[in-house]
Amino acid sequence: MSVLAPLPTRKDEAWRYADFAALDRVWHELAAPQEIVIPAGEQHHHVLIAGAEPVEIHRAAVIVEPGATLSLFALNGCTEYGRIEVDVTVHEGGHFALHAANIAGGKATQEIVTVVRHVEPEGTSNQVVRSVLAGTSTGSYLGKVAVARHAQKVDGEQSVKAMLLDRGATANCKPELEIYADDVKCAHGASVGELDADQLFYALSRGLDPASAKALLLEGFVLQLWDDAPDDRREELIAETRRLLREVAR
Repeated sequence: MSVLAPLPTRKDEAWRYADFAALDRVWHELAAPQEIVIPAGEQHHHVLIAGAEPVEIHRAAVIVEPGATLSLFALNGCTEYGRIEVDVTVHEGGHFALHAANIAGGKATQEIVTVVRHVEPEGTSNQVVRSVLAGTSTGSYLGKVAVARHAQKVDGEQSVKAMLLDRGATANCKPELEIYADDVKCAHGASVGELDADQLFYALSRGLDPASAKALLLEGFVLQLWDDAPDDRREELIAETRRLLREVAR
């Protein structure tokens, strides 16, 4: 008979900002991370839209084989607790791209947690995360890029930006680089801000109501994430993003 692992604690950095009350409700049914292998030389696109249930946890362990590419598009819209967790291993010449958004209002907690391991030379990765947070919600990105000692000529980038709509909202941004190779090009950046008052005034002066004006400006902040999404899912991503933005902009 298997024994259920204990709940993590805030001492575990990867769970530092989690909603443990919500996590406890689904912990007994939490499955092992989904295993995804991108075969050598192939290009794959995956789309994940979280929010059908108030509490959702999605975990994946990904292997990007030599010369392969995985582009992951993830929208986190859970109303209580949503966690998207990805552990990626990139082999020689492989590429991993993450385009992801947290859009939260009320008391929701949303997390995007990634570990990208470059274990062979000439791999690349690019992670772009945007958060829009209203009410007393919390949005977090914890992302680690690890480059092995012999993984020369790796290029890894992280861009994390959050927009706070209310004083009670909280954004946690923790990009991290762990580099043991010498010949690499890795960079990360994080910023937290609010809507530009001048842009908002201009939108209001065009006759838009406050909620519509906010939603319009926020679309410009988020929708570019989906520019390269697969054609058969792009409109779904855009429509759901717009719906969530209208809700948090009220």
